[in-house]
Amino acid sequence: MNLKRAFWAVFALMLLVYLTMVLWSLPIIMSDANGLMPFDLRPSGYTTEEARAFLSALSEDGQAHYLGVQHKLDTLYPGLMALSLILAYHLLFAKTWAVGFSVLAVLVAVFDWSENSAVADLLRLGAEGIDEEVVSVAALFTMLKSGFVTVALTILLVGVVGMMWRRWKG
Repeated sequence: MNLKRAFWAVFALMLLVYLTMVLWSLPIIMSDANGLMPFDLRPSGYTTEEARAFLSALSEDGQAHYLGVQHKLDTLYPGLMALSLILAYHLLFAKTWAVGFSVLAVLVAVFDWSENSAVADLLRLGAEGIDEEVVSVAALFTMLKSGFVTVALTILLVGVVGMMWRRWKG
């Protein structure tokens, strides 16, 4: 399989998992928590009070869905996203740049998986069991994930614009 085909196959699978989370799984959690945003969707982090409010609103079924279905999907997604980015970088940039940007893509996945682990701790501890330290660690991973995703996607956008420019110039 060539690089382009590999990219499109991984990208399609990543998109399927992403859409499943965004259009089905995360809305179930939000609905169960009276409309409050799940931790994963708070790019600027959250305070202990905000975490307590979310955990208090979340039912046992919502918690089970978050720890089960959502975290299973979100275990697949970071790896698929990182692999999609790595393949895209190798298609769009010179090898040296692509390898450097690929390290960034791996960090995106590591921070997302770390966030998942920290959020699982919050969910298991519950509203009364959390403290400022455990919330700040989870929020930090959420912010790191969000920041690194923004940088990684900006680099991807620059690569796509560059490719389009080269094709247009002929």
